[in-house]
Amino acid sequence: PLPELLPRGPARPVPLGLVLGARSGDKGADANLGVWVRGETAWRWLATTLTADLLRELLPETAGLRVTRHLLPNLRAANFWIEGLLAPGTARREGVDPQAKGLGEWLRARRVPVPEIVLAEVEQP
Repeated sequence: PLPELLPRGPARPVPLGLVLGARSGDKGADANLGVWVRGETAWRWLATTLTADLLRELLPETAGLRVTRHLLPNLRAANFWIEGLLAPGTARREGVDPQAKGLGEWLRARRVPVPEIVLAEVEQP
């Protein structure tokens, strides 16, 4: 089950990297993208906001591809499996990021509205 939604409140657009960490890589023709947060409020936001559909909007190169999201609540993390992003496979693909190593940082650079309550948790020392 998803965690409880955060209460509505003010939000501001920030790079996702202020809120979450990411690591990505290849699995043949597919890409694997893991993201995580540190706090419980940030987890509630991540789990209820960063869906496969939103990922496709933030990363246009994934449009039209099958994206599967797996939530890992005990780790406050989510894993996205992106099928065919690297087709025909990393050994035969030419491009800027043929092994999807930079995909996580590309996602972290995307700007999205993040609730102030999440930003307050993240900015605590």
